[in-house]
Amino acid sequence: MINGSEANCLPVSDRGLQYGDGLFETLAVRDGAPCLWHAHLDRLARGADRLGIPCPPQELLLRECRQLAGGESTGVVKIILTRGSGGRGYGPPEGPQPSRILTLHPWPDYPPDWGEQGVEVIFCRTRLGENPVLAGLKHLNRLEQVLARSEWRDRGIAEGLMQDIRGRIIGGTMSNLFLVRAGRLLTPRLDTCGIAGTVRDLVLRIAGAFGSKVLERDIMRADLFAADGLFLTNALIGVWPVRRLGTQKMGTRKISLDNLPLELLAAVRRATRTPLN
Repeated sequence: MINGSEANCLPVSDRGLQYGDGLFETLAVRDGAPCLWHAHLDRLARGADRLGIPCPPQELLLRECRQLAGGESTGVVKIILTRGSGGRGYGPPEGPQPSRILTLHPWPDYPPDWGEQGVEVIFCRTRLGENPVLAGLKHLNRLEQVLARSEWRDRGIAEGLMQDIRGRIIGGTMSNLFLVRAGRLLTPRLDTCGIAGTVRDLVLRIAGAFGSKVLERDIMRADLFAADGLFLTNALIGVWPVRRLGTQKMGTRKISLDNLPLELLAAVRRATRTPLN
């Protein structure tokens, strides 16, 4: 759907195409309704405010999301918001008319045992540039992630971890990262780059109820090899424990899942599969 109507064409003058001038959200669908709805729409609104793009009302987006996904037991809805069409040149138009695009997709075919038995991850060579103005936003400029994801074809590898130009681990190509160390939860600081994921935010909000405290700090590669446990999060995977880290060439480590906060992770999984929470 484009601006409320079934369509599959966008003007070539749209600034989302021309400059990546926009934002997106990827939502899990259960029983015809989106999950983590309020978290996704709050992040979309914050990003739109920072970029100066008028954000559609939540009620309108929810109605269109339900219309698109109605009848689907599982699926994925992607919401794209661009600044709309504008003339040539970077200067944004006065009084922009945003484009909103909603697309429906099948549920990804991730191996079902990854959520319980853990996944294998590698380190990517591609690094993230730093820009505090855009840090945390899920904007449309994803070339760094595209290049990083092209570094492996092995379907047994679930994710690649990305560093910034200073060597700090920021997260995966599509996920946020958490470490367990000496009974504490740690997650990378996202002050200059990276995406502030909806499930990352959920973990930060509810960890205290399960006796855990999450510290946001700079994470280096050595911290990962010294960690007692690792797990990844996003709105579709929920939680993936990490069971193996690295490559044969760069060195690998098997990681036990026994030290993970299992009750917390179970609550996170339930939240990511609950419609309209």
